[in-house]
Amino acid sequence: MTTTLPKRPLSYWQGRIVRHLTIALTALSSTALFWALFSVRRDVISHLSIATAYPALLFTAGAVLLGPCNVLRGRPNPVSSDLRRDVGIWAGIMALLHTAIGLDVHLRGRPWLYFVDQHGHLRHDLFGFGNYTGVIAALLFLLLLAISNDLSLRRFGPRKWKSLQRWTYGAVTLTVLHGIAYQHIEKRQTAYEATLWGVTAIVAIFQVAGWRRIRLRQPPPARPRHPRV
Repeated sequence: MTTTLPKRPLSYWQGRIVRHLTIALTALSSTALFWALFSVRRDVISHLSIATAYPALLFTAGAVLLGPCNVLRGRPNPVSSDLRRDVGIWAGIMALLHTAIGLDVHLRGRPWLYFVDQHGHLRHDLFGFGNYTGVIAALLFLLLLAISNDLSLRRFGPRKWKSLQRWTYGAVTLTVLHGIAYQHIEKRQTAYEATLWGVTAIVAIFQVAGWRRIRLRQPPPARPRHPRV
């Protein structure tokens, strides 16, 4: 007769490592999927740029959807949770990877021309708009990556840390604007425009629904009492 030993639960850091490995494998798989979808592109750099763009978009959407989903399901929604933070970390990694690759797609070896023309003037066209929004979003993702740790949470305190973390919404907005601009610049297929607009609509719907649920939970303001005459 054999006895089976009970499985030991994973420790905190073991769980975090397993989660990061799972997310990394998902990022690699989704990049490979979009690489295959854009197989008509012969330029490796352009191919890799677009193959990392959509996984970055999907991970960013996943990170900002976790909070509203907790609210709508009646679950606790803490200031910071490991799952939301870990998904956000990989969203930032994919976004920065896409930015680094994308700056070498159109103007090989001359990335400054994404933002100024050959005469040194700021670009005022759609190409410049797409690049400005993209690089500012990347800087915001870099900020969010820098504070995505317990040390920053303890140093700033929950209130200030949360105020910094809300720059996520700015990064998401700029990412969407960047994506819209490049849909027109590169004249992409309808399926990829539908992906961008579909993800944007889902995020917006869940954010509004979560905000409305929070408002309904809040008690109405107390009416001031007037002294009797």
